Amino acid sequence: MRRLARRGGYARRAGVILAGAGAALLLCALGVCADEAFITEQSGDEVSVLDLATSAVVARIKVDGKPAGIAMARDGKTAFVTSPEGKYVSVIDAAARKIVRRIPMPDTPLGIAVDPAGGFICVAGFYQPQLYKIDPATGAIIATVTVGASPSGVAFTPDGRLIATADRDDDQISIIDAASFTRLGAVKVGAHPFGVTIDPQGKRAYTANVEGDDVSVVDLASRKLVGTIAVGKRPYAVALAKGRGFTTDQYGGTVSIFDLDTLRPVQRISVGDYPEGIETSADGKSVYVANWFSNEVWAINAETLKVTAKMPVGDGPRAFGTFLRETH
Repeated sequence: MRRLARRGGYARRAGVILAGAGAALLLCALGVCADEAFITEQSGDEVSVLDLATSAVVARIKVDGKPAGIAMARDGKTAFVTSPEGKYVSVIDAAARKIVRRIPMPDTPLGIAVDPAGGFICVAGFYQPQLYKIDPATGAIIATVTVGASPSGVAFTPDGRLIATADRDDDQISIIDAASFTRLGAVKVGAHPFGVTIDPQGKRAYTANVEGDDVSVVDLASRKLVGTIAVGKRPYAVALAKGRGFTTDQYGGTVSIFDLDTLRPVQRISVGDYPEGIETSADGKSVYVANWFSNEVWAINAETLKVTAKMPVGDGPRAFGTFLRETH
C-alpha cells in the first residue's frame, strides 16, 4: 500500500534525522521526567520519545516496517505501534524504551487503539477489511469483526463499551460492541474519513474527512450524523479541548478549530508541513501536533490558541493515534 498522504494512506519520505538533547536525559536520570510524546517516524523507522517540558528527544527506539499508528495504554506503561509495511505491531515498554514483543498481523495494520481497562488492543486491517481484537500479553488474535472498506482510525468510548472505526473507502464509521465484538451498525459521514475521535462523555464521534475538507459529528446512541463542519484542506485527525475541536489539515499546513456546541468554525492556525497526528494533553491545556514533512511537533495552548513550542523530532513523524504519556 504505497499511497501518498493526500490519498489518506501512508507514504515514505526522505529527510534528516535531528538529534535530541542531553539535558533531558539528565533530568530523567534524576527522576524529574515530564510528560512525554512517543512519535512514530515512518521515514526514519523509529519512535522518538519527546520530553514535553524540555522540548528535547530523550530516546529513540528502532521500529522497522514504516511505523505509523500508535496507541498508548492508559497507565502509560506500554505503547503499541503499527508497522504497515512490516505487517506487525510492536509492543514497547515505555519506561525501558524497548520493544518487548512483536505481534504479526495477517493484514496491513494502520489504526490501533487500547481497551481503556487494558485487557486488549484493537487493530484495523486495511485491506481485508477487519478489526482485530488482540491479547497484548500473548499476541493472540482473540476475535475479528468485518467493518467497512479501508478502516483507518480506531477509537474506544471512555467506558470501553463501544469501538468506532473510520472506514475510509466506504465514507462511514462502523460502531462495534466491544464485549461481543460484533458490529452494531454503520453511519455515513464525509468523503474518506481517516481519523476518528470520541469525546470524553462517550456520546459523539468526530471524523476527519480527507477528501471532504470537513469534520463529521456522529451521535453514537442514535447512530446518526448530527453535524458537519468545514475545515482546512485534507484533514486527517481530530483532538478535543476546552469546548473546541482541533483538526490537522495536511494540505493547508494548518490546524482548524471549531466550537463543539455550535459546530461552527472558530479559527485556523498555521503549523508545520503536512500535520497529521494530534492529541490533547491529560490536563486539557495543550494540543500537540506532529508535522509529517517538517519533522516537528508543535504545541498549541488550547485556551489562547497560540503556538507555545516547536520541537524537532526524527524523519517523517506521523503519530497517528494516542501518543502522549503521563510520567507523574
